Amino acid sequence: MEELAGGWFQVGFHFGEATEAGLAPVPLDKAGPGLRRVRPSWSFAGIVRAGGSTPVLLQGGVRAVLPQDCLDVLPSETHVLVLREAALEGWPVEGLALILDGKPAWRCELLPEDAATADLPLVPGGYVTPCPPFFRPLPSVLQVRKLALGHEHVVLLGKQGALFSWGGGRHGQLGHGDLESRTEPQLVEALQGVPLVDVAAGGWHSASISEIGDLYIWGWNESGQLALPSKSLAESKATTAEANQGDKKLSLAQPEEAQGPHKATFISIQAFPALLDMPDGADVQKVSCGSRHTAAVTCKYGQLGHRDTASSDEPRRVRCFVDWGLGVVDVVCGPWTTYIHTVPR
Repeated sequence: MEELAGGWFQVGFHFGEATEAGLAPVPLDKAGPGLRRVRPSWSFAGIVRAGGSTPVLLQGGVRAVLPQDCLDVLPSETHVLVLREAALEGWPVEGLALILDGKPAWRCELLPEDAATADLPLVPGGYVTPCPPFFRPLPSVLQVRKLALGHEHVVLLGKQGALFSWGGGRHGQLGHGDLESRTEPQLVEALQGVPLVDVAAGGWHSASISEIGDLYIWGWNESGQLALPSKSLAESKATTAEANQGDKKLSLAQPEEAQGPHKATFISIQAFPALLDMPDGADVQKVSCGSRHTAAVTCKYGQLGHRDTASSDEPRRVRCFVDWGLGVVDVVCGPWTTYIHTVPR
């Protein structure tokens, strides 16, 4: 196949299109040139471009033009946060064509220098979410390096490499070893002493990367998103195999019933951070979490993505970008999509 020039690609759910439309990586040409940031939500994607190009909000083939001075955007299904050169605004989603009519639902004035250096969702004094009340303060004692928003929880990476989490914990996504919620940031003690450099939050799971490239992951594993043995996937495979083999009886070992050294072990919820074994011991550079999937960029391969709809509870190398002569440098997961930034090899 002819080698491509690189750029951003989308894999997964395409609003308004059949499932098969998202099986192969699709270049984001429709977003225009100079794309430098992708901010996905369930059915929207905020596209911010460099070089003065107009930022847009996409929903399938429909687009809404954002203000020319838009520096960043955080979309949700009910509101869109727009970071402008001197303010941060929250606009209701009532129809893409009307999104910026009238007055915003919320507005916070910012100094131009603060707006220029803001890394959403972090803002001076706290963080923002694309739904009311929009702004939430953070304790001044926390020196924040990065903050990631899950569906019901928040994870925060401190400048010294410590990890904190709070919010909903019913799927173990906080990493504190229980299923309790937290209203205030709490240190993830299981990773205390492990210098961390990156963190990500998905629907109900979380991930972090250490200084030496180790990947830790925890939370809900219903679809194998933790790359740990998933009971639902094993049952699905067994059911499929039984149907394919007619009268031949297949049985699935239950962890609470199985006996002996080869009993099956499934993990529905991983409440403590688990160190993930990557293929061939590859070091991880980037990680991003979707609703029920996780994507990582490794030093060894620099690629990711698959051309099927099958769930997997094991890390799988995606080869299509290698075939196209591309290396992956960044990855951003939406709830049901993955956006991949590539460069020529």
